[in-house]
Amino acid sequence: MSISHAPPGSPVPDISETSRQGAAEPTTAAAVLDLEPIVPASSRRTRVPRWLRRTTGPVLLLALWQLLSGTGVLTADVLASPGRIAQVAGDMIADGSLTSAMATSLQRVAGGLLLGTLVGVGLALVSGLFRVGEDIVDAPVQMLRTVPFVGLIPLFIIWFGIGEAPKIAIITLGVTFPLYLNVYAGIRGVDSQLIEAGESLGLSRWGLVRHVILPGALPGAMTGLRYSLGIAWLALVFAEQVNADSGIGFLMVQARDFLRTDVIVVCLIVYAFLGLLADFIVRSLERLLLQWRPTFTGR
Repeated sequence: MSISHAPPGSPVPDISETSRQGAAEPTTAAAVLDLEPIVPASSRRTRVPRWLRRTTGPVLLLALWQLLSGTGVLTADVLASPGRIAQVAGDMIADGSLTSAMATSLQRVAGGLLLGTLVGVGLALVSGLFRVGEDIVDAPVQMLRTVPFVGLIPLFIIWFGIGEAPKIAIITLGVTFPLYLNVYAGIRGVDSQLIEAGESLGLSRWGLVRHVILPGALPGAMTGLRYSLGIAWLALVFAEQVNADSGIGFLMVQARDFLRTDVIVVCLIVYAFLGLLADFIVRSLERLLLQWRPTFTGR
């Protein structure tokens, strides 16, 4: 290998300057590149407030309803206009009839929901935690849940009379079965590997139930509670239309006799509002109790 020497008198190149120029070239090239950050398509969309999106549907429905009523397509004897319904609701609140009926209906739902929760969850624990309990409890419950609870109203009237007891019994029966099915499914849906891990850590039977099985069944229990609340209001509608002298259903029966569609719609709106409020409370409780479980919330 030959080494070339620079002729005498020629300038010697500055190695440090050459290396600096070579090192500067990549920096200059990187500066020339126009790098754009990758932005997800979902974040590039125009964000509309969620409360606005959720209220758009009801507002459009009310506008269509008012338009049909104003043009005469919907007559007052078929369905009262939203303005008339708002006026009637204000009058019923002013004279106290609506608030008194709401208080009575809420007491009935609360009593039936409490009893149904105790019975449904208790039976689910017995049937889900013990095989003997499943053999004894599950088959009768599966048979009874196929019987329409509305068809038992005459039998409840014969057993309990025409007071508050048959109404609460109907609500209790409607609440029991959804809670039983969901709590039972939640208990039996717990991963067996979690049970084995708990046993390897030295947990007792009660420790497994408390720290593994019940937390694992909690999502199913909350789902069952939401179903039960919906059925509780449905059962209340039937219960309050049979030998009732108070409550929202009683107001509906009176309005039916006098062909007052405005009062009937007011009562239906109250039912819907109370059901929506109950569902909101359960969903808030679900978010509070299930913080440990990350879930998909939509995009």
